[in-house]
Amino acid sequence: MAPTITARHCEISDGLRERATNVVERLGNLASRPMESTVVFDTDGINQTVEIRLHVARGEVLVARGEGVDHRTALDRAEEKLRRQVERASGRPRRPRSAQSNNPL
Repeated sequence: MAPTITARHCEISDGLRERATNVVERLGNLASRPMESTVVFDTDGINQTVEIRLHVARGEVLVARGEGVDHRTALDRAEEKLRRQVERASGRPRRPRSAQSNNPL
């Protein structure tokens, strides 16, 4: 799974691009059947932001956003948030769709 890495309103170094690829690969190894991943680097005023999207099995999309004074810090924060989501999603018991549709809220 090769991630799509985008830089909006900023430029990122090759080292940071490689680091983002490694982060997504690590998270993809934790997730069940990862299909696609996207990393978006952005500059929001003074803060630098990073958003990681990981498409996993059954159409589920996990999204985490990190902010920091530099993109490396923001990437680390987004990775922590997404790691928690992946761990929670992999431990969650699955119900078949037919059981979900028959159970009104």
